[in-house]
Amino acid sequence: MSEDKKHLVVVITCGLEDERMSVAWSVSNGGISSGMDVTVFLASSAIDCVRKGAADRVHLNPLDPPLGELIINFTSRGGKILACPPCAHVRGYTEEDLLDGVIIVGSSAIHELIKEGAVTLSF
Repeated sequence: MSEDKKHLVVVITCGLEDERMSVAWSVSNGGISSGMDVTVFLASSAIDCVRKGAADRVHLNPLDPPLGELIINFTSRGGKILACPPCAHVRGYTEEDLLDGVIIVGSSAIHELIKEGAVTLSF
């Protein structure tokens, strides 16, 4: 974790049909806009949003951009996306099934960030 930047960890567990998904990605993008390092950890049905092509046509809130745009905006500005291994496995997903840059890794990765002082939010 960078000494001069605050770190935000956003844990998302809701699915593609839940408006909180859009809120979570908007908040994550806002963290980057405010100068924070942001890591999103996806668990449960939230992992479906990073399956290749899954979020392309999802538009949960008419005042937000489509979900796919929110995710691309996040990663293109340096946001990191981690996915829960058992949640990926139960759905038959490997990293090849997911958007480029998504890493399947256990929660110990976010525990390290939290121990270093990261702020956390859950959706």
